[in-house]
Amino acid sequence: MLNWANQFNICCFLDNNDYPSPYHRYEAILATESLSSLQMPAGKALPALQQYFNTTGDWLFGHLAYDLKNETQPGLTSSHPDSIGFPDLYFFQPATIILLEAGQVHIGIHDPKPSAAAAIYNACLQCHTTPPPITAGNTHAPAPAAHLNRTQYLHAVQQLQHHIHLGDCYEVNFCRENFITNYTADPLALFRQLNALSPAPFAAYYRTGDRYLICSSPERFLQHTGDNVISQPIKGTSRRHKDPQADKDAARQLHDSGKERAENIMIVDLVRNDLSHTAQKGSVHVTELCGIHSFAQVHHMVSTVAATPRPGTAVTDLLATTFPMGSMTGAPKIRVLQLIEQYEKSRRGLYSGALGYITPDGRFDFNVVIRSILYNAANQYLSYQTGSAITFYSDPEKEWEECLLKAEAMHQVISRLTH
Repeated sequence: MLNWANQFNICCFLDNNDYPSPYHRYEAILATESLSSLQMPAGKALPALQQYFNTTGDWLFGHLAYDLKNETQPGLTSSHPDSIGFPDLYFFQPATIILLEAGQVHIGIHDPKPSAAAAIYNACLQCHTTPPPITAGNTHAPAPAAHLNRTQYLHAVQQLQHHIHLGDCYEVNFCRENFITNYTADPLALFRQLNALSPAPFAAYYRTGDRYLICSSPERFLQHTGDNVISQPIKGTSRRHKDPQADKDAARQLHDSGKERAENIMIVDLVRNDLSHTAQKGSVHVTELCGIHSFAQVHHMVSTVAATPRPGTAVTDLLATTFPMGSMTGAPKIRVLQLIEQYEKSRRGLYSGALGYITPDGRFDFNVVIRSILYNAANQYLSYQTGSAITFYSDPEKEWEECLLKAEAMHQVISRLTH
């Protein structure tokens, strides 16, 4: 299915990798080709998206990049370099949608010929499905560079803790970029290998022309289904272990960590506040607090916050009042967004933004773009970013180690495909 889709300049593949969750709607969903599209910089992007949705009345797939913050939050700017170049907002109306659910395949297509859907189904069956050999790309990949080395990162964390001590903020998500220049990549091979090594419930392969996202995200940003909106912020991480007892101990230690629970609860409070702007009175509630969810590489602490939007609330009102997500910013949101711009050295772009879809009836589901490789084939620039939550009680060395842990799967995949 994905092999067939990769022939198009525009495609979006979302896969839950059979991860058990009561909130999943589809096992996988694929959208290809563009009947129409909307690309906008931050400023008036969300009103334009609402108008685009009202006009098409159709499925829309696309992304909100992190720098859309300059529209949703007052007085913010972005001045750092961005070598990937995804626009702040991009959505497309697909010509074809393939939905996988409960052992069934549903194909939606604008082609009026009765045989068109069957032709697509047969074309997908005939595509080569064997994973590619681990030889694509350069014969030798250079070591990734970074705008913040270990010493600079530790110093920046200490400076952020000084801001916390002064009362500027309580928690700030601080990220660093790893990148490789002059890199020839096979994005589809990268996705296959990353998805095999680190299958995640919000995995994605996303292409818009020469720009690619290879995503193994474990986190949902925002879902609107039925009468409810839910957000599932992640804060708290520990390494998985091959030994079952050690792995169980790591999960228990994460559950019992006062520091990690405090980080998670601070973001839960921020999300509750964000959702309250559009929620019916008294409907905001926490359905799971500090639950431990296990993924291929790590255990995470996950909470679920739900609300019922007020009647008539527009799609983009729900997005505007919650973006960027609290788990990738911190609290209070506006001040930490200023500090992120001050101390980080490259633009986040699509990283820590959101990718997903909007249905014709105005429901939607978006992930958080983390654990992801971004690639610009035109300038041969590859990037992957990781971060962690900085609080007063953070140990800068441990925060550095958490960034490295979160980068392990991406680094392994890139190394495998280039040696």
